[in-house]
Amino acid sequence: MIPTDPVAFPTRQELRSWFTAHHETHQQLWVRIFKKGSGTQSVTWDDCVIESIAWGWIDGIKQRCDEASYFQRLTPRRPRSNWSQRNCTHADQLIRDGLMMPPGLAQVEAAKVDGRWDAAYAGSRDMEIPTDFLAKLDENPEARAFYATLNRANLFAIYHRLHSAKKPETRARRMEQIIAQLGQQKKFY
Repeated sequence: MIPTDPVAFPTRQELRSWFTAHHETHQQLWVRIFKKGSGTQSVTWDDCVIESIAWGWIDGIKQRCDEASYFQRLTPRRPRSNWSQRNCTHADQLIRDGLMMPPGLAQVEAAKVDGRWDAAYAGSRDMEIPTDFLAKLDENPEARAFYATLNRANLFAIYHRLHSAKKPETRARRMEQIIAQLGQQKKFY
């Protein structure tokens, strides 16, 4: 995906001003974020995430631009999109600080009503692979041995896939599929 009309914002306030003017009329925003050592003043990825939450948007695809910068795509949050625990924490802080805007608050309230808020997934640092999965994995020595070679990103993919299942039978089916894939020495992404 090639970024269309990327915008570089020197400050978080300028990004907020863009949202004030365009959050209802645009379907995406590509932000060009300059790295700390680039010498160019720029919003950070955290700034983009926090401002997106405030306006009912969400961060998405990240794409390399050059050695000094990258593009971050922001879009309006879809009605049933999942929440991460990290983004829930950001939303709570925005509310406490009086910086949450009505569109963002509407997204938070909808997530609380339909259960997505309570079902927020942990980040890769905080996630824990479910013990029932590990017990089932122990029944397949080949899968268990290959599981031991996985990196943190692969483990998070497994965690997220199991955590995001809405029904017990869906989760059980996913668990079987993941273990079968690991038994064939195929990484899970």
